[in-house]
Amino acid sequence: MKQLLTKKNLVLLAVIVAVYALLWGLDSQGMFNRQTKALLVPIGINIILAVSLNLIVGFLGELSLGHAGFMSVGAYAGCMLTIYADLPMAIELPLAMLFGGLVAAIFGVIIGIPALRLRGDYLAIVTLAFGEIIRSILNNLSFVGGSGGLNGIPRYSNYTVVYVMLVITVIVITNLVNSRHGRAICSIRDNKIAAESMGIPVVYYKLLAFVVAAFFAGIAGVLYGHNLGILKPSTFDFNKSIEILVMVVMGGMGNIPGSVIAALLITVLPEILRGLQDYRMLIYAVVLIVMMLLNNNAKFNNFKQKFFSKKAKQQGADLAKEGK
Repeated sequence: MKQLLTKKNLVLLAVIVAVYALLWGLDSQGMFNRQTKALLVPIGINIILAVSLNLIVGFLGELSLGHAGFMSVGAYAGCMLTIYADLPMAIELPLAMLFGGLVAAIFGVIIGIPALRLRGDYLAIVTLAFGEIIRSILNNLSFVGGSGGLNGIPRYSNYTVVYVMLVITVIVITNLVNSRHGRAICSIRDNKIAAESMGIPVVYYKLLAFVVAAFFAGIAGVLYGHNLGILKPSTFDFNKSIEILVMVVMGGMGNIPGSVIAALLITVLPEILRGLQDYRMLIYAVVLIVMMLLNNNAKFNNFKQKFFSKKAKQQGADLAKEGK
């Protein structure tokens, strides 16, 4: 209990509560217009997707292009549950998120066992093929609506639910990365051969990262379906996977706060530039290029290193204590 009630955790809890209180206060005072309020849920969903994919791409060091596939199977599973189950909303939505996440995690195991023996471009091709196969199957399944989409989904998602899941996702993945399992995952990224020589079961930890990321992608898919009220297979094509990957790369691989900020920017920027019509996508692309150049700039990286130095020192102290 004393380990939970540390100064750092109390400050983090205060920030989480303060951010939600700010959102609630602005909403209750009518400060959000319809467009702004409609963006809150997609922002949260994209943050969940980016942070979960960062576990694979940033911390494990493997290139996965099938995150939209896990999102889609979780979305369809969870939304089918709410359509056919006759339960109160307070029970139905959490149950749908859990079910959708578990179905996505099962697919993570099915795909992960053979695929995670591959590396680099080969793994990327296999995960990309998985996402496209799932999309093609959904297009031809009549009981999920086929290419016309799954309709009649209750619109349960709101910024409160999404914010709670966003916080849970960030906390779980951050604690996983900072745990012994997370250090094993990072050691595989740094040097697989050295990790194997130290007795680390590489396939197990790769599969663990893949399954956890797929689980949260499935939850994000459930929230997405319950926000729009309709699911179409065309939404979950390879462009969606690449969009999530761009968020991870733009925010910095292995940088969870960076993924949060990048997901926020990439979600909001097209809407801000909507009034510019023909120049919107050009400005959007230029901003992405500038951010990528800054991300690779030595001075900018030194600034980020200083900014996160306190966190690094704390992690080092924790490792020293554990070694003793």
